[in-house]
Amino acid sequence: MTVDSATSYLIPLPVLLPLLAAGLCLVLGHHARAQRVISFAALSTVVVIAGILVVAADRHGPQVVNVGGWPSRMGIVLVADRLSALLLLVSAIVTLCVLAYSVGQGIIEFGRDTPLSVFYPTYLVLVAGVSNAFLSGDLFNLYVGFEVLLAASYVLITLGGTGPRIRSGTTYVVVAVLSSVLFLVAIAATYAATGTVNLADLAVKLQEVPPGVRLVLQTLLLVAFAVKAAVFPLSTWLPDSYPTAPAPVTAVFAGLLTKVGVYAIMRTQTLLFPDSPLSSLLMWAALATMLIGILGAVAQSDIKRMLSFTLISHIGFLVFGVALATEAGLSGAIFYIVHHITIQTTLFLVTGLIEIRGASTSLEHLGGLARAAPFLAILFFLPAMNLAGIPPFSGFLGKVALMQAGVDQAGWLTYVLVAGGLATSLLTLYAIAKTWNRAFWKPRAEVPPEAAMTSGTKSGAPWGQRVPAAALDADRPEEVGTAVRRLPLAMVAPTVALVVAGTAITLVAGPLLAVTDRAAEQLRHREPYVTAVLDDGSGVP
Repeated sequence: MTVDSATSYLIPLPVLLPLLAAGLCLVLGHHARAQRVISFAALSTVVVIAGILVVAADRHGPQVVNVGGWPSRMGIVLVADRLSALLLLVSAIVTLCVLAYSVGQGIIEFGRDTPLSVFYPTYLVLVAGVSNAFLSGDLFNLYVGFEVLLAASYVLITLGGTGPRIRSGTTYVVVAVLSSVLFLVAIAATYAATGTVNLADLAVKLQEVPPGVRLVLQTLLLVAFAVKAAVFPLSTWLPDSYPTAPAPVTAVFAGLLTKVGVYAIMRTQTLLFPDSPLSSLLMWAALATMLIGILGAVAQSDIKRMLSFTLISHIGFLVFGVALATEAGLSGAIFYIVHHITIQTTLFLVTGLIEIRGASTSLEHLGGLARAAPFLAILFFLPAMNLAGIPPFSGFLGKVALMQAGVDQAGWLTYVLVAGGLATSLLTLYAIAKTWNRAFWKPRAEVPPEAAMTSGTKSGAPWGQRVPAAALDADRPEEVGTAVRRLPLAMVAPTVALVVAGTAITLVAGPLLAVTDRAAEQLRHREPYVTAVLDDGSGVP
């Protein structure tokens, strides 16, 4: 097995540490400071471990651990290759920053010593589920990872119990349960056809399955993962679910949860179904996701909904890279996942700050923020331009890599996808420019009196509490009850950290693209993964 013995012991920790920390937070439910210390310690350790796994996987190949000592074909196997380790690192950094943001928001609204006994353990369970999904080496454990993160997300999306959150949470739960049932059916069918759910073993045994059966299994898995990744036409649930959630919850959902679905598509397509007959269908789905998503974004007059539609749209770029099934396309998609996780999370955190500063995220009620809060304007401008793909930001570099991969394949459908990607980029810039102009440049419109007492859905309060007008100070008398004097440092600091991280991707784009190139090569040449997991000399036919 291609395993460094010391590193292999670290592989389960990104799953176990958050779960143990969640248990401790439940025990210490009335000790807010202890909860915060435990949560930060656990997630900080996960960041360090993920960094070690990235280096080990890049230098020594896939790192594997058989949980419980069972043979890989019989037991649970966790695998950290270049792709999973890289996404694990990015997700760990993002979740740590979002935790800091949410802690700051809770302290500001409810006091430093107020325990938030539900939020901390639930958030840590969500992190454990995401880590398990990235590291899973078999379909059933991947299903478990999805269910763990979805169970936690059900709680987080309805925090506060407000009407809009319950309604959106209900939609989210129904869609998630249906996709999970379909995934479970796909797992059962796969096991019936091959006698295994181990991904490496499936890579070998699926070659012996009749093409028609293999196509059915692939279709079942693709549809299940497409729902989770919000690929059109299975994406209509997302814009109505994410915007009503608290700001930090929306941020981590937008940044991570759909990317876990994209990761599952990428992993199964490359490892189990190479040279897939469904590649053309995936390309059409990518095109529709890009264009319909961004047209929805252009039509929005609320920042959260606009960002939710751009989230759907840019999933199309990732599916495009997977559908190309070339090393260049996969490398561009991996680079773009890293970029998009960071930037999309950052923009939702900044939107939370806008909501606090302006008492709303509606463009009808915002205005003049560039003058009233110039630093907030910078925090929004940098990731927004990055999302739009303005040179020299990482969004531009990722799109260029994907477009170049499409041009290199030189097919009429890939040229259509490239044209669709360019149109999507221009429309993204238009949507961002419209938002910037109305929220930051134009004079502030009159805010209705009820804004002086904002609910959780307007103020971004993560636990649905109403914030008294007396708690909101202002620079000018006419803004009393609609804006705060200064943004909370405990929320601004992690947002700044993510803005810097997103900008820094541009500075390290060369080395990062080299890593994504090697990760894409490893995905295309499946034998190192299969050999490392099975450890019996089994190769891919």
